Amino acid sequence: MQPESLFYIILSIIVVDYLLDQLLDYLNHRNARTELPSEVSDIYDAEKYLKSIKYQKTQGSFSFITSAFSFLLSSGMIYFGVFGALDSWLSAYISQGVVLALVYFGVLFIVSDLVNTPFQLYGTFVIEGKFGFNKTTVKTFLLDKVKGYLLGIVIGGALIGSLLFLILKIGADFWIYFWVIASCFILFFNMFYTSLILPLFNKLTPLEEGALKDAIHSYSKSINFPLTSIFVIDGSKRSNKANAFFSGIGRKKKIVLYDTLIKNHTTEELVAVLAHEVGHFKKRHIIQGFIISIGQIGLMLFIMSLMIFNQNLSLALGAEQLAIHVNLIAFTILYSPISKVFGVIGNVISRKNEFEADEYASKTYDPVPLQNALKKLSVDNLSNLYPHPAYVFFNYSHPPLLKRLEAMK
Repeated sequence: MQPESLFYIILSIIVVDYLLDQLLDYLNHRNARTELPSEVSDIYDAEKYLKSIKYQKTQGSFSFITSAFSFLLSSGMIYFGVFGALDSWLSAYISQGVVLALVYFGVLFIVSDLVNTPFQLYGTFVIEGKFGFNKTTVKTFLLDKVKGYLLGIVIGGALIGSLLFLILKIGADFWIYFWVIASCFILFFNMFYTSLILPLFNKLTPLEEGALKDAIHSYSKSINFPLTSIFVIDGSKRSNKANAFFSGIGRKKKIVLYDTLIKNHTTEELVAVLAHEVGHFKKRHIIQGFIISIGQIGLMLFIMSLMIFNQNLSLALGAEQLAIHVNLIAFTILYSPISKVFGVIGNVISRKNEFEADEYASKTYDPVPLQNALKKLSVDNLSNLYPHPAYVFFNYSHPPLLKRLEAMK
């Protein structure tokens, strides 16, 4: 395929993806309702519900601005050949392939972050602050930026560097070797994220002795679940929103509870949330997700191997010659429709898994505390109670609250 044809295909993909997202956002916005659902009327007053509607509208308007800006910027960079021009400029100073590519992606990362930082500041300190969520200080925001940069250099640099090294040294069969590297990295990340990465940003402390810890261990023993550690994370350092998650593969399994979750829920509700997380483990959802991720990465790398040495991809983005790093940009865009399909399939599977985890918690513990916990989480996070079905289909990894309550009945 000629560079001109590839250029228009790449541009079309960006346009279609943007229009699809805008259509889904519009449908979701139009689906908002002012009447309070009876299922949550026991803990949701009318004033708080109207606040949630206002929050969703504010977020939607802000998303429209940010996505429009991102669309105009990315399509403009492609139309005017900025990706290729950057390669030509850097090539005049750097000749070594891997170093050139790392500097190339480093420049794009820094520029992208600088451009997006004003939007992040507004979203965090204005919108989230206006609705009572933000607890992040300017110092924490800046420290997170610095730590993110360092992690990007170390982890991102290592992965991209090894990928480019294999491409340049091995050729088209690079995908097999990098597939192994990527798989090992994902496994390592799943096993040690809570121990190595998370403490860089948040403080984790063991759950103190008391009624909650006793109740959790009692439930774990009743279902023969080998729980080794229960941690509390200082989520209130950045936001009033609450969450909980399960970490670990193999024998060492950890439950992490946000301090905001503990503050706003009863012991029974917290154990019910834990039972839901255990349900994911018992139903093998974590292993399933790992296998699916590995399979998707393998397919993506194989398709990449068929395209990575195509000089016309580089020319389509404005480069003067074959540049592997420019081809990676082109491939990412060309692969995005496939990635979108996998994302939708992944969301369908994830929503099914959430229903199964709810069912497990209902059967092994009690459905009422779990229902109450989900209601409180929805109220505290000002969640959208009436998302459009099409928006849910494409974007939701968890079923909407009312669907989950209906299923548990």
